[in-house]
Amino acid sequence: MLISAEDVYRQAAEPNPPVLLDVRWALGDPDGEQHYHDGHLPGAVYVDLDTELAGPHEPLAGRHPLPSPRQLQAAARRWGINAGTTVVVYDNSGGLAAARAWWLLRWGGVADVRLLDGGLAAWRAAGYAEASGSARPRAAGDVVLDGGHLPVLTADEAAALPRTGTLLDARAGERYRGEVEPIDPRAGHIPGAVSRPTGENLQSGIPYFKTADELRERFADVRGTVGVYCGSGVTAAHQIAALAVAGIDAALYPGSWSAWSADPARPVATGDRP
Repeated sequence: MLISAEDVYRQAAEPNPPVLLDVRWALGDPDGEQHYHDGHLPGAVYVDLDTELAGPHEPLAGRHPLPSPRQLQAAARRWGINAGTTVVVYDNSGGLAAARAWWLLRWGGVADVRLLDGGLAAWRAAGYAEASGSARPRAAGDVVLDGGHLPVLTADEAAALPRTGTLLDARAGERYRGEVEPIDPRAGHIPGAVSRPTGENLQSGIPYFKTADELRERFADVRGTVGVYCGSGVTAAHQIAALAVAGIDAALYPGSWSAWSADPARPVATGDRP
Protein backbone atom coordinates (compact mmCIF):
# COMPACT_ATOMS: atom_id res chain seq x y z
CA MET A 1 0.00 0.00 0.00
CA LEU A 2 3.06 2.28 0.27
CA ILE A 3 5.15 3.17 -2.75
CA SER A 4 8.52 4.91 -2.97
CA ALA A 5 9.28 8.00 -5.03
CA GLU A 6 11.69 5.91 -7.11
CA ASP A 7 8.96 3.42 -8.01
CA VAL A 8 6.51 6.21 -8.88
CA TYR A 9 9.11 7.79 -11.17
CA ARG A 10 9.75 4.44 -12.87
CA GLN A 11 6.07 3.58 -13.29
CA ALA A 12 5.27 7.04 -14.66
CA ALA A 13 7.38 6.21 -17.73
CA GLU A 14 5.64 2.88 -18.41
CA PRO A 15 2.87 2.36 -21.01
CA ASN A 16 0.09 2.40 -18.38
CA PRO A 17 1.26 4.91 -15.78
CA PRO A 18 -0.59 5.37 -12.49
CA VAL A 19 -3.01 8.22 -11.98
CA LEU A 20 -1.35 10.66 -9.57
CA LEU A 21 -3.55 12.56 -7.13
CA ASP A 22 -2.24 15.56 -5.18
CA VAL A 23 -4.24 15.98 -1.95
CA ARG A 24 -2.65 19.10 -0.46
CA TRP A 25 -4.80 19.93 2.59
CA ALA A 26 -4.30 20.86 6.23
CA LEU A 27 -6.68 22.09 8.90
CA GLY A 28 -6.59 25.88 8.86
CA ASP A 29 -4.76 26.10 5.51
CA PRO A 30 -7.17 26.97 2.67
CA ASP A 31 -4.41 27.27 0.06
CA GLY A 32 -3.92 23.65 -0.98
CA GLU A 33 -4.63 24.37 -4.64
CA GLN A 34 -2.12 27.23 -4.66
CA HIS A 35 0.50 24.93 -3.13
CA TYR A 36 -0.26 22.48 -5.94
CA HIS A 37 0.16 25.20 -8.58
CA ASP A 38 3.51 26.16 -7.03
CA GLY A 39 4.90 22.67 -7.56
CA HIS A 40 3.62 19.10 -7.97
CA LEU A 41 4.48 15.74 -9.46
CA PRO A 42 4.31 15.96 -13.27
CA GLY A 43 0.88 14.83 -14.45
CA ALA A 44 -0.69 14.89 -10.99
CA VAL A 45 -4.29 16.03 -10.62
CA TYR A 46 -5.22 18.32 -7.73
CA VAL A 47 -7.93 16.90 -5.44
CA ASP A 48 -9.88 19.19 -3.13
CA LEU A 49 -10.45 17.29 0.09
CA ASP A 50 -13.30 19.45 1.36
CA THR A 51 -15.42 19.23 -1.80
CA GLU A 52 -14.29 16.03 -3.58
CA LEU A 53 -13.41 13.72 -0.69
CA ALA A 54 -16.39 14.63 1.51
CA GLY A 55 -20.12 14.71 1.05
CA PRO A 56 -22.56 17.54 1.80
CA HIS A 57 -22.76 18.54 5.43
CA GLU A 58 -25.65 17.03 7.37
CA PRO A 59 -26.61 17.47 11.03
CA LEU A 60 -24.60 15.16 13.31
CA ALA A 61 -22.65 13.76 10.33
CA GLY A 62 -19.41 15.54 11.19
CA ARG A 63 -17.26 18.00 9.29
CA HIS A 64 -16.28 15.58 6.51
CA PRO A 65 -19.11 13.09 5.88
CA LEU A 66 -18.40 10.33 3.41
CA PRO A 67 -19.45 11.19 -0.13
CA SER A 68 -21.95 8.86 -1.75
CA PRO A 69 -20.48 6.22 -4.07
CA ARG A 70 -22.07 8.11 -6.96
CA GLN A 71 -20.35 11.36 -5.95
CA LEU A 72 -17.02 9.60 -5.48
CA GLN A 73 -17.36 7.82 -8.82
CA ALA A 74 -18.00 11.12 -10.63
CA ALA A 75 -14.89 12.62 -9.05
CA ALA A 76 -12.76 9.56 -9.79
CA ARG A 77 -13.82 9.67 -13.45
CA ARG A 78 -12.88 13.37 -13.59
CA TRP A 79 -9.44 12.42 -12.30
CA GLY A 80 -9.07 9.93 -15.15
CA ILE A 81 -9.40 6.68 -13.21
CA ASN A 82 -10.42 3.64 -15.27
CA ALA A 83 -11.23 0.08 -14.26
CA GLY A 84 -7.92 -1.55 -13.33
CA THR A 85 -6.03 1.74 -12.98
CA THR A 86 -3.29 2.02 -10.38
CA VAL A 87 -3.68 5.21 -8.32
CA VAL A 88 -0.95 6.94 -6.31
CA VAL A 89 -1.95 9.60 -3.80
CA TYR A 90 0.35 12.05 -2.05
CA ASP A 91 0.52 15.31 -0.12
CA ASN A 92 3.21 17.29 1.64
CA SER A 93 2.31 16.33 5.20
CA GLY A 94 3.40 12.73 5.60
CA GLY A 95 0.21 11.34 4.08
CA LEU A 96 -2.10 12.84 6.71
CA ALA A 97 -4.42 14.21 4.00
CA ALA A 98 -3.65 11.83 1.13
CA ALA A 99 -4.64 8.86 3.28
CA ARG A 100 -8.24 10.11 3.07
CA ALA A 101 -8.13 9.61 -0.72
CA TRP A 102 -6.40 6.24 -0.27
CA TRP A 103 -9.12 5.05 2.12
CA LEU A 104 -12.06 6.46 0.15
CA LEU A 105 -10.96 4.96 -3.16
CA ARG A 106 -10.37 1.59 -1.52
CA TRP A 107 -13.79 1.86 0.16
CA GLY A 108 -15.32 2.75 -3.21
CA GLY A 109 -13.84 -0.28 -4.95
CA VAL A 110 -10.50 0.77 -6.50
CA ALA A 111 -8.27 -2.21 -5.81
CA ASP A 112 -4.80 -0.73 -6.35
CA VAL A 113 -4.29 2.54 -4.47
CA ARG A 114 -0.87 3.45 -3.07
CA LEU A 115 0.36 6.15 -0.72
CA LEU A 116 3.59 7.83 -1.80
CA ASP A 117 5.71 7.30 1.29
CA GLY A 118 7.22 10.65 2.22
CA GLY A 119 4.97 12.49 -0.24
CA LEU A 120 6.27 15.51 -2.11
CA ALA A 121 9.25 15.72 0.24
CA ALA A 122 10.39 12.25 -0.89
CA TRP A 123 10.00 13.23 -4.54
CA ARG A 124 12.10 16.33 -4.00
CA ALA A 125 14.70 14.45 -1.96
CA ALA A 126 15.15 12.05 -4.89
CA GLY A 127 15.89 15.04 -7.15
CA TYR A 128 13.02 14.52 -9.58
CA ALA A 129 11.55 17.39 -11.58
CA GLU A 130 8.29 19.09 -10.62
CA ALA A 131 5.60 20.73 -12.69
CA SER A 132 3.82 23.97 -11.86
CA GLY A 133 0.52 25.56 -12.79
CA SER A 134 -2.48 23.48 -13.84
CA ALA A 135 -2.20 19.89 -14.99
CA ARG A 136 -3.03 18.99 -18.58
CA PRO A 137 -6.70 17.85 -18.69
CA ARG A 138 -7.07 14.08 -18.55
CA ALA A 139 -9.52 11.98 -20.52
CA ALA A 140 -12.51 11.03 -18.38
CA GLY A 141 -12.26 7.63 -16.76
CA ASP A 142 -14.79 4.80 -16.68
CA VAL A 143 -14.30 3.36 -13.20
CA VAL A 144 -17.41 2.04 -11.45
CA LEU A 145 -17.56 2.54 -7.68
CA ASP A 146 -20.16 1.15 -5.30
CA GLY A 147 -18.80 1.68 -1.76
CA GLY A 148 -18.67 -0.71 1.16
CA HIS A 149 -15.31 -2.33 0.40
CA LEU A 150 -13.78 -1.21 3.72
CA PRO A 151 -15.54 -1.38 7.10
CA VAL A 152 -17.10 1.62 8.81
CA LEU A 153 -18.63 2.18 12.25
CA THR A 154 -21.77 4.02 13.24
CA ALA A 155 -21.73 6.14 16.39
CA ASP A 156 -23.49 3.36 18.31
CA GLU A 157 -20.97 0.79 17.10
CA ALA A 158 -18.09 3.08 18.09
CA ALA A 159 -19.63 3.51 21.54
CA ALA A 160 -19.93 -0.25 22.03
CA LEU A 161 -16.58 -1.27 20.57
CA PRO A 162 -14.36 -0.73 23.66
CA ARG A 163 -16.27 -3.49 25.47
CA THR A 164 -15.16 -6.13 22.96
CA GLY A 165 -12.33 -4.61 20.92
CA THR A 166 -10.18 -1.50 20.62
CA LEU A 167 -11.27 2.02 19.68
CA LEU A 168 -8.34 4.28 18.81
CA ASP A 169 -8.47 8.09 18.98
CA ALA A 170 -6.04 9.42 16.36
CA ARG A 171 -6.10 13.09 17.44
CA ALA A 172 -3.32 14.87 19.30
CA GLY A 173 -3.03 13.90 22.95
CA GLU A 174 -4.14 17.27 24.30
CA ARG A 175 -7.39 17.05 22.34
CA TYR A 176 -7.98 13.49 23.54
CA ARG A 177 -7.44 14.58 27.14
CA GLY A 178 -9.83 17.50 26.69
CA GLU A 179 -7.24 20.16 27.47
CA VAL A 180 -7.96 22.02 24.22
CA GLU A 181 -10.58 21.82 21.49
CA PRO A 182 -9.92 24.24 18.65
CA ILE A 183 -12.83 23.41 16.35
CA ASP A 184 -15.42 20.92 17.61
CA PRO A 185 -18.32 21.59 20.05
CA ARG A 186 -16.98 19.78 23.12
CA ALA A 187 -13.58 18.72 24.42
CA GLY A 188 -12.61 15.19 25.42
CA HIS A 189 -12.91 11.73 23.89
CA ILE A 190 -15.31 8.84 23.39
CA PRO A 191 -15.46 6.83 26.64
CA GLY A 192 -13.27 3.74 26.36
CA ALA A 193 -11.20 5.05 23.45
CA VAL A 194 -7.40 4.73 23.60
CA SER A 195 -5.15 7.62 22.55
CA ARG A 196 -2.88 6.91 19.57
CA PRO A 197 -1.96 10.24 17.90
CA THR A 198 -1.63 9.92 14.15
CA GLY A 199 1.61 11.88 13.98
CA GLU A 200 3.37 9.07 15.83
CA ASN A 201 2.88 6.79 12.82
CA LEU A 202 5.70 8.73 11.17
CA GLN A 203 9.43 8.60 11.75
CA SER A 204 10.83 11.28 14.00
CA GLY A 205 11.48 14.51 12.10
CA ILE A 206 10.79 13.13 8.61
CA PRO A 207 7.47 12.47 6.84
CA TYR A 208 7.96 8.73 6.19
CA PHE A 209 5.96 5.95 7.81
CA LYS A 210 7.67 3.98 10.52
CA THR A 211 8.74 0.48 9.54
CA ALA A 212 6.29 -2.40 9.73
CA ASP A 213 8.10 -3.74 12.81
CA GLU A 214 7.92 -0.36 14.53
CA LEU A 215 4.21 -0.05 13.75
CA ARG A 216 3.52 -3.58 14.99
CA GLU A 217 5.19 -2.59 18.25
CA ARG A 218 3.19 0.66 18.39
CA PHE A 219 -0.08 -1.25 18.08
CA ALA A 220 0.95 -4.36 20.01
CA ASP A 221 -1.74 -3.83 22.65
CA VAL A 222 -4.76 -3.58 20.32
CA ARG A 223 -7.21 -6.42 20.79
CA GLY A 224 -10.19 -7.77 18.89
CA THR A 225 -11.99 -5.65 16.34
CA VAL A 226 -10.24 -2.31 15.86
CA GLY A 227 -11.95 0.99 15.11
CA VAL A 228 -10.41 4.43 14.56
CA TYR A 229 -11.69 8.00 14.75
CA CYS A 230 -10.14 11.46 14.69
CA GLY A 231 -11.62 14.93 14.41
CA SER A 232 -13.58 14.48 11.20
CA GLY A 233 -12.51 11.17 9.64
CA VAL A 234 -9.47 12.48 7.74
CA THR A 235 -6.35 11.64 9.75
CA ALA A 236 -8.05 8.49 11.08
CA ALA A 237 -7.52 7.13 7.55
CA HIS A 238 -3.77 7.58 8.10
CA GLN A 239 -4.06 5.51 11.27
CA ILE A 240 -5.88 2.80 9.32
CA ALA A 241 -3.08 2.87 6.75
CA ALA A 242 -0.46 2.51 9.49
CA LEU A 243 -2.41 -0.37 11.02
CA ALA A 244 -2.54 -2.00 7.58
CA VAL A 245 1.26 -1.74 7.31
CA ALA A 246 1.38 -3.53 10.67
CA GLY A 247 -0.97 -6.23 9.37
CA ILE A 248 -4.04 -5.11 11.33
CA ASP A 249 -7.43 -4.42 9.76
CA ALA A 250 -9.44 -1.52 11.18
CA ALA A 251 -12.80 0.19 10.66
CA LEU A 252 -13.35 3.94 10.34
CA TYR A 253 -15.90 5.91 12.32
CA PRO A 254 -16.52 8.54 9.60
CA GLY A 255 -18.30 11.14 11.74
CA SER A 256 -15.51 10.97 14.32
CA TRP A 257 -15.27 13.50 17.14
CA SER A 258 -16.93 16.31 15.16
CA ALA A 259 -20.14 14.26 14.92
CA TRP A 260 -19.93 12.70 18.39
CA SER A 261 -19.31 15.98 20.22
CA ALA A 262 -22.17 17.70 18.37
CA ASP A 263 -24.68 15.23 19.80
CA PRO A 264 -25.58 16.28 23.36
CA ALA A 265 -26.83 12.75 24.06
CA ARG A 266 -23.33 11.29 23.64
CA PRO A 267 -21.16 11.04 26.78
CA VAL A 268 -17.69 12.56 26.88
CA ALA A 269 -14.61 11.44 28.83
CA THR A 270 -11.61 13.62 29.68
CA GLY A 271 -8.13 12.96 31.04
CA ASP A 272 -5.50 10.49 29.91
CA ARG A 273 -7.42 7.32 30.74
CA PRO A 274 -9.91 5.62 28.40
